[in-house]
This record gives sequence, C-alpha cells and structure tokens, in this order.
Amino acid sequence: MPARHILAVGVSAGLAVTALSMTPTTAAASPCNALGPVGHDIGSTGSEGSSRIGAGSLDFGSYSAPGKKPQMPLRKLGAGPSQTVEWVTGPLSPNRTDKRFSITSTDVGVPWDNGRGQVLMAFGDTWGKCGGAMVWRHNTMLRANGNSDLAKGITFPNARPGDPRSGASVTAAHPTFAQPISNAVGVKNIEIGRIPTAGISIGGVQYLSFMSIIRWGAAGRWETNYSAIAVSRDNGQTWAVDNNTIRSRYELNIPGVPHTATGQGRFQVGAFLRRGPWVYQYGTPNGRYGALFLSRVPAGRILDLNAYQYYRGGGQWSGYSGDATKIATEPIGEVSVRFNKYLNRFVMLTSRGGNITLRTATKPEGPWSGPRVIVPASKLSGMYAPYIWPRDTGGSLYFVASRWKDYNVMLIRTDLSSFR
Repeated sequence: MPARHILAVGVSAGLAVTALSMTPTTAAASPCNALGPVGHDIGSTGSEGSSRIGAGSLDFGSYSAPGKKPQMPLRKLGAGPSQTVEWVTGPLSPNRTDKRFSITSTDVGVPWDNGRGQVLMAFGDTWGKCGGAMVWRHNTMLRANGNSDLAKGITFPNARPGDPRSGASVTAAHPTFAQPISNAVGVKNIEIGRIPTAGISIGGVQYLSFMSIIRWGAAGRWETNYSAIAVSRDNGQTWAVDNNTIRSRYELNIPGVPHTATGQGRFQVGAFLRRGPWVYQYGTPNGRYGALFLSRVPAGRILDLNAYQYYRGGGQWSGYSGDATKIATEPIGEVSVRFNKYLNRFVMLTSRGGNITLRTATKPEGPWSGPRVIVPASKLSGMYAPYIWPRDTGGSLYFVASRWKDYNVMLIRTDLSSFR
C-alpha cells in the first residue's frame, strides 16, 4: 500500500467530509505492519514491564490507555443469570492469542457469521509482540470456528499466510502477527483510531462498520469524525473503505451531500441486524451516553446511503436522517441485536452505566422492554462492548464483552429461562 493515504475525514475547522491527503513523515514503519506507516497519535506510553500487557511504540508513536493492567485470571460472577466462560484473547486465554496472533491485549471483538462456516471477529486497539518489541495496531481481526462448542469456549484455527480461511490474515515474514484491518491517519486532532462496531456478510461479501476517532475523552466519552463501512471480498484478508458510506458527526447539511445531513451523527456507533430483505442498522452518537436510533436499507444496497430509511416512530419510516427518533433512551453504550428463537423475541445487549443489560422486543424497531441487568458492575466492573454470538445457542445466550482493567475480551453465558 502506498505511503500516501486518501481518506475522508471530519475536520473541526468546519468541513465534515473532506478528502484529506496525508503524507507521513520519514520515520520507519513497524516492520510487521503490512499496511505501512500510519503517522503518530498521542505519544508513547512506554512499557508496563509485563508480558501480559501490550504497551509500547508502533510506527510514529503509540496509543495511550491509562489504567490498563496485566490480564488477570477470569473472575466468576456467582449467583445470577450470567456466568463467565473463558478469556477469548490474551495470554491467559486457552487460545493463547499472544503467541499465535501477537494479540496480547485488545478489546471489542465484534462477531458476525461470514456465511461460510466461520465467525469473524473484529477487535479494536491491539497490542502484541513483533520482533521482540511490544507494538500497537489500530484494529485487527480473527476467524473463529463457527461450530465452536461455546460451553468450552471459542476456538480459532492457526494462521497461515495467504489462506483466507485460516485464523488471521498474516504475512509470510511474520506468520503469527495478525494484520490490521484499516489504519487511521494517526495524527492527533485529525484521526487517531478506527474502531470496528458492527459486521455483516451479504452474498459472501463482508461489511464492517467502524468509527473514526478524532480524540478520546473521559471514560465512556470520545469524539468521532465519522462512521463508515469497510468492505472485504476475500473473507477479511484485505479491506477497502467505501467513502460513499460515510456518516459525518458534524451534520453541516451540505446540499446534495447526505453524508452531512442532520441525524447522521446519531449513527456513529453501529449494530447490524439482517431480517428478510432488510439490513437494520442501529446507531448511537459518540460515546456511551447517547440514545439509540434505527435505520434500515435493502441488503443489496447497503453501500448506498441514499437508500437508507430512518425510523420516525409509530411504525413510520423516512428517507431523511433527521427524522430518526429515539427507540431507546440514553445512556446507551455499544449495542448488539439478534433474533432469539428460544424467546421468540429480538434481544438487545448494551452497556449502561457500567452494567451489561438485556432488552427484548417483537419487532426490530420495538417497542423495547426496559433494560434488565445481566452482568452488574458491582460483580464485574469495567465491562463494555457486549456482542451476541451470531449463531443460535438455544436457551443460553452467549456473548463476548471487554473488561478495561484486563484490556481483553471474555465469553459470557446468560441463562434465558427467566426471560420467557
């Protein structure tokens, strides 16, 4: 990939969607990162001196994550509907992702069915060793066995260079270093990260929604430039961002440019749901303190922003994003929605005030039940990003979630019998 990156980004000075041509400085790129140099972000964090955490420099700097600590043994939840199953990532996971994929610390882990027997999982900021040094990636992806026995945990095949069915996209030079999905520009106050929030497969093509981060704030607060969709036609080996799918946070209402319309800022953090001919896309604004909104699009037109409809309440849909109305009130964090055959309901997971909550509805648009806490912060603090496993699992709801203190992803099982 050439050093020059042409990216559509929001600029705080006013232009919400601009073609920004970035030429990185002459500093050397990470020798393991096949996507090349990415600029710098907010300075080096150094090392915690532990093989169980990733913190160090990559390319022209490293991502700062104050408060991260080494991964600790998986905690049990005790009485209640939910139980932790295993660490999915990190040196304490049965998968040993630190050794097999150079993933020592990461979060998010958005899962979706690739339609060909595997579950793809997209992760956020990722640390792992490269050539003996701890380095950082903006994001990465693993391919899980679709028929994993979830009672025992999620499993990943080994990575093999050039094999789009193997556990990760890797190079022959570094066959245990999972490559990033898409690099951010990596310049402070321009774009310091790209975090995946939702994935879906349509006709064998993979679509990944992500948010472009301009800056991080206090816990649970951040600012985006935009959200957009990246596309892969080789099962996640390579990805290309489709700039036609950009939803600008700035909402400048430039005539003829739907990317900048009022309402697009409500869809910065997304979640996909396929139902019949439609792909439903749920959305929240920046951070974990906004309300939840809903749009839908014919599956074959997922990359056409003009084809989206927005739920305006009362069973009505509109072609104007500014008409999108709340379908669940704030504060709502990351969202995951699936239809559950056992309950014969749609199930929604969100993070809310440090708790993981569950809601149900008979229609994608609701009305949704009130949130019921299934993983209380009092038993397991610092939890976020709950994403439902995309395969049917009967009366046990399996989902992944991240814990900030360990900065890794775990698998959790919830007994749904009390929700009938």
